[in-house]
Amino acid sequence: MDQMQRRRGAALESALLDAAWDELLESGYARLTMEAVAARAQTGKQVLYRRWQNRAELVVAAMRHRTGSIVEDVPDTGSLRGDVLAVLERMADRFAALGPEVIHGLLAEAPDVSPEIIGRMSGVMATIVQRAAERGEIPSAELPLSVLLAPTNLLRHQMLLTREPLDPATLTTLVDDIFLPLARARTPAPSQLRE
Repeated sequence: MDQMQRRRGAALESALLDAAWDELLESGYARLTMEAVAARAQTGKQVLYRRWQNRAELVVAAMRHRTGSIVEDVPDTGSLRGDVLAVLERMADRFAALGPEVIHGLLAEAPDVSPEIIGRMSGVMATIVQRAAERGEIPSAELPLSVLLAPTNLLRHQMLLTREPLDPATLTTLVDDIFLPLARARTPAPSQLRE
């Protein structure tokens, strides 16, 4: 216990996030408490509350710690289709790893998590679309936010409606039948055409 309390910075945060992840997998989201995570990490709950306001924030941080952040590792497969599919596959893998109970619990308990996720995802998609425009795959990187986020928002919606594993065909449908036609149909603004 003394050794855990003496940890500082990244080492302490990593230990706390590992404890939160293990507690989440063992107890489930509904039964996860800050007290239980603190006990597992052999520290006081005030150490957790100094970093995360509530269990939803802690679980999101633990999820990113354990499964990686798409924002920090934007897919670059060399094609728009491949990049968007890679993003959706990561989202589906995370859904499978966490399960519907955790996803539903997070979104129900922390509605402010959703805008933060949307903001982060719009940055990922903007990077992917910009690369695609530079390669000449689409006429412009200037897509409306509703088009830019269509595949991730539709997949998130699908996750909320089902408790079943996501079918890979769903991912390709979102990309091939919805997103790519919309992205390719966008024409550059008149100012871009004159340049």
